[in-house]
Amino acid sequence: METIHIQTESKNYNVFVGEGVRKELGTFLVNHFSSLTRILIITDETVAKLHLEKLLIELKSFDPVIFTAPSGEKAKTFEVYYAALSTALENRLDRKSVILSFGGGAVGDLSGFVAASFMRGIPFIQVPTTILAHDSAVGGKVAINHPLGKNMIGAFHQPEAVFYDLEFLKTLPAHEIRSGFAEVIKHALIDDSNFFDWLKDNVEDLQTLPMELLSESLIKGIKVKGKIVGQDEKETGIRAYLNLGHTLGHAIESEMGYGNFTHGEAVMIGMIFALKVSKQLLGLSFNIEEFIDWIEGLGYESKIPDNLAYEKLINKMKQDKKSVRHSIRFVLLEQLGQPILKEVSEPVLLDQLNSF
Repeated sequence: METIHIQTESKNYNVFVGEGVRKELGTFLVNHFSSLTRILIITDETVAKLHLEKLLIELKSFDPVIFTAPSGEKAKTFEVYYAALSTALENRLDRKSVILSFGGGAVGDLSGFVAASFMRGIPFIQVPTTILAHDSAVGGKVAINHPLGKNMIGAFHQPEAVFYDLEFLKTLPAHEIRSGFAEVIKHALIDDSNFFDWLKDNVEDLQTLPMELLSESLIKGIKVKGKIVGQDEKETGIRAYLNLGHTLGHAIESEMGYGNFTHGEAVMIGMIFALKVSKQLLGLSFNIEEFIDWIEGLGYESKIPDNLAYEKLINKMKQDKKSVRHSIRFVLLEQLGQPILKEVSEPVLLDQLNSF
């Protein structure tokens, strides 16, 4: 088991990574919460069928309440959020209760926002079951979606701990592996050339990735995330760099309909676009064609879906959280490992989209 310590202004906590770390969860709950009253597990339909029984074995003495959300981004609606709060109230959770988020990034976002808003904030613990959640489970950004924008209603609410049991990753389908690993690649691009070169040299096939290599990739990614969050918890500065590829990526997700295109695969297209814009506007010296060959070999799409209109994508990007007075701001790279936040005018953006 690897333990990664996350230090933020509001809270310090540990991320426990390894096969079987869920077995340490019961001991942590007893030691960390002396007056624990109830536990609410928030999961989704897919994870509940595959893994809930394994988690309940470790928590049988706590008699947890279970709320099951729809799978994927459908978990992050007002209706599901309201239903989860209703479950908490009906089962008389209080300020000494704890919410366990058991699932991927969408369940983590939902669970964290329920925890942040229930009785003005109660503790929660992340138990991620996807590769994508190595990013979203760390850092305390929790939210639900609105039809006009992704993650627009939310809060900053740090978990008490993250128990990242790698055994749960063994059942992930191919598209979820790609979705999650896109965020690992993002961490490498904004961190340094050593991490990126190591990934490119070692990762050739996501379907046959050995657990040791996957584990090391995830640990490296979590450390990058933790370092940035530790310096900028509330995204007033450098934490925005973690959104490389997300401005266009979120717009693609929204226009395609949440759940019809995975988050990471949309972000990968957004990252390629950001790299090309970086080369045009900032003189980035980076072999983008070689990068595209590598990620296409891993199974990613590299182009914007044909059915999406650029004008609609631009309108969605104006609603991005980094935008100010409808001016669109992108995370770009001056060089590998040197991200910046830069405003890109609408005419330049449309020109870049047409050439892309």
